[in-house]
Amino acid sequence: MARLEAIIGAGRVQDWYLTVFELIDMRSFSNLWYWIALAVVWSTASHWVLGVPYDMVTRAQRSGGQAEEDLRDIVRVNVNRLLYITETSAMWMLGIGTFMLTSLAILGFVYWVEFAQAVLLIALPMSIVFLLSVRTARRIRDADGEGLHKMLQSHRFYVQLTGMIAIFVTAFWGMWQNMNLGVL
Repeated sequence: MARLEAIIGAGRVQDWYLTVFELIDMRSFSNLWYWIALAVVWSTASHWVLGVPYDMVTRAQRSGGQAEEDLRDIVRVNVNRLLYITETSAMWMLGIGTFMLTSLAILGFVYWVEFAQAVLLIALPMSIVFLLSVRTARRIRDADGEGLHKMLQSHRFYVQLTGMIAIFVTAFWGMWQNMNLGVL
């Protein structure tokens, strides 16, 4: 008799877990947390231009003086840091980055692992942003600070453009996945 009660009790526990997992959808594109993370990633990427908060750029452009000196100092530090990292470990970063992106692409679009698709749709555009940042950092170093505001504004524009395209593609892919699998 105790054994029968244990089996019935286990069934109730399984039903409870099933109910919880139905309530909290564990899939990526129908999960609210994924979309919040996507918004935070792109909001942060467009606000921090080469590691400098964009409000600092606008304040320096508007006020000049000490704000301009502070901007030039922090941009110089961040540009030198970024270029040092890429010059010393570019091959390792390229190899590991392409391995990770290729692995995610294969898992996501050959084996249809939805989590890998979701991560790839964030990581691939962010790798483009990283390459844009390296290009802008080299331009700033070569220009020796001339036209700094224009270069930072241009970089922010391209980051925002990349983000808009990435969010658009991710939204449509996620909607297609949700409609195709009948989640809603």
